Amino acid sequence: MDNHPSRRGFLALAAATGALAGLPAFTASAAPQRSSAPLAAARHRLWWQAPAGDGSMIEQGLPVGNGRLGALASNDPGRELLLITDATLWTGGLNDTLDSDGQFPYGRADFGSLTLLARLTVEIPDHDLGAVSGYRRDLDLDNGVVSASYVRSGVTYRRQLFASRPDDVVVLHFGQDGGGRYTGTITLEGTHGETGGTAESFAGTFANGLKYASAVHAVSDGGRVRVNGSRIDFADCRALTVVLGGGTNYAPDAATGFRDRRLDPAALARTKVRTAAGHSVDSLLRTHAADHRALFGQFDLSLGTSTAGQRELDTWARLQARTDTGDPDPELEAAYAQFGRYLMIAGSRDGLPMGLQSVWLDGNDPDWMGDYHTDINIQMNYWMSDRLGLSQCFDAFTDYCADQLSSWTDLTRRLYQDSRNRYRNSTGKVAGWTVAFSTNPYGGLGWWWHPAGNAWLCNSLWEHYEFTLSRSHLEKIYPLLKGACEFWEARLITTTLDDGKQVLIDDSDWSPEHGPQDGKGNTYSQEQVWTLFGNFRTAAAALKRDAGYADTIGKLRDRLYLPVVSPKTGWLEEWMSPDNLGETTHRHLSPLINLFPGDRIRPDGSTPADIVKGATALLTARGMDSFGWANAWRSLCWARLKDADKAYQLVVRNLRPSSNGSNGTSPNLFDIYEVEQGRGIFQIEANFGTPAAIAEMLLYSRPGHLELLPALPDAWAAAGRITGAGARGGFVVDLSWRDGRPTEARIRSVGGRTTTVAYGGTTRTVTLKPGDSVTLKDFPR
Repeated sequence: MDNHPSRRGFLALAAATGALAGLPAFTASAAPQRSSAPLAAARHRLWWQAPAGDGSMIEQGLPVGNGRLGALASNDPGRELLLITDATLWTGGLNDTLDSDGQFPYGRADFGSLTLLARLTVEIPDHDLGAVSGYRRDLDLDNGVVSASYVRSGVTYRRQLFASRPDDVVVLHFGQDGGGRYTGTITLEGTHGETGGTAESFAGTFANGLKYASAVHAVSDGGRVRVNGSRIDFADCRALTVVLGGGTNYAPDAATGFRDRRLDPAALARTKVRTAAGHSVDSLLRTHAADHRALFGQFDLSLGTSTAGQRELDTWARLQARTDTGDPDPELEAAYAQFGRYLMIAGSRDGLPMGLQSVWLDGNDPDWMGDYHTDINIQMNYWMSDRLGLSQCFDAFTDYCADQLSSWTDLTRRLYQDSRNRYRNSTGKVAGWTVAFSTNPYGGLGWWWHPAGNAWLCNSLWEHYEFTLSRSHLEKIYPLLKGACEFWEARLITTTLDDGKQVLIDDSDWSPEHGPQDGKGNTYSQEQVWTLFGNFRTAAAALKRDAGYADTIGKLRDRLYLPVVSPKTGWLEEWMSPDNLGETTHRHLSPLINLFPGDRIRPDGSTPADIVKGATALLTARGMDSFGWANAWRSLCWARLKDADKAYQLVVRNLRPSSNGSNGTSPNLFDIYEVEQGRGIFQIEANFGTPAAIAEMLLYSRPGHLELLPALPDAWAAAGRITGAGARGGFVVDLSWRDGRPTEARIRSVGGRTTTVAYGGTTRTVTLKPGDSVTLKDFPR
């Protein structure tokens, strides 16, 4: 994300299980319906030949998660280490005392930080890595299970790890074939200096009043398990199941201070682990896998066939070979997209949304607090969900914004017009709401004010509506859209152009994240507000509300200044100036916000040719090599411009192996961001943005229009398919192709009525009732 020096200075199957009914926080819940369905065949499997070390958990630990709890696993035969994160375990608070410059504090105590909940260690002394053979570990994306196996003294030992949404626990099971036994110790530790705990649980309270706890329970087949001081000992066990749970008393309600003060996290954690441990591991696993498959199975992707030699390589060796040889590996590229979907299911159900690292930390000091950035991070995290068949996972983002709205409104109205705030409204008026560049789960804002952040959040929420046409979603986001419009109605100022025309522009602002901090009429804000106003008018009409106010907003929209091409650079202007006032190859593509994710700028003849040419020139100038999330954004923009080669180059660039903290992909497929030479950190956006780019290369959509294979690269042209792909306008598409052209496209309505379907310069009009579908064939060569 941002590596601006001044900023771094602040930092030294659902229906079968009932699981999608929702657990908005750590709460007591009804027993889930148990599934007896067998596990699905593991068609999408990643594998490795070495475990992770304690010091390399971010790069090598394998992730599991149930949307609230996340864990990274080392899978070391003799010393299994789990690092457990709860998405709600945040320090900080409302953070409503401004710094001397009228901006927000941004520290771990005031703004706050996501932190690590617990460390669980299972020591098996006689299973040291050097004493075993045939070691292998796997991530089964289809079933949501991490496993490891090895041979010692002729016995095959196996372990499985999964984070169950239905049971709200993490389960670690040790089994074997051949008469082996397990003897060792289990240690559960907090990470915040907790006192007074036991071997089976601990609890604590932050300075902000947040209560939290974690608990563990172990059961065995044969042998014995007993508490021994601060640890749990087990001996001579044929099998061992360790169940871990935990959480906080966070509640998504500003009226209660974002706390459920009646909740006892320690008692609830102990109840959950003991209840889960009362079921067989087979029952726990089948119930979890059914819940996971209900989401994972909604979409599939084939980009072609890899070679036998490529398939023989483990995942890390395969990534290295892809870069070293330059040979396309379509199955690996598809697997990367499926890994992103796995992370989405593991990290985003209906609790808090995913921030910079989602629910996978290795300590209590994540860069930028592991927060929610409002100028690309949280938005990019969810570009993938609708496009790749995970619309349900978007709900966490929607709910978060709705839950925070009252606090954001209060902060805006009380603090935005502070005389020290360089971004305050020169009109002297303030209304509605906006945000800062960083947000936390307590209604709090951090770092600098971000006026257009409200528009980008709203436009992201609106796009989800365009995919789903969900009226309940629209009703939930409507107050956000209206409040953002009210903010901009109060903020916009009038200026006169050289030709005498009067237009409305943004007041003093910053184009994220470079250039002058007092620019007026920056392209980023103008485009965002133009889109916001249009979306609000459509929403008001759909809900039959606020017709008069929608008309007012429409008239303001008609007066908005829209960017032109600089006569000096030939680029679409980023600032309301012909000069380049920032970094030419800057990571952000702020002025191209309406190339992607917006689509006011289209290469289909509907946009003036000079604007398309200027946007293309600016995108070219930004370069083809940046951080992972920035490469993903570039790829999406090139896909919109139908440049398959450049879009594909950037996808492949994100697959290059990270070395010594360099930008790229780590052994466990997490994206690594090089914050400074020799130091890389995990940031999750590229893990979602890159799959979104892959989908956008195969299917473009806007309400009323679909285009098939708009940017299909040669590497995937031989044959492929995508099933369950979301399309704006309320459709889902299954698409197959061969020799670079579609062979069949099935269009199914999830609420949409009419759309054109384009390919190769021809279009067809499809009209459907919700729930109906049509299959198209005979596409032109």
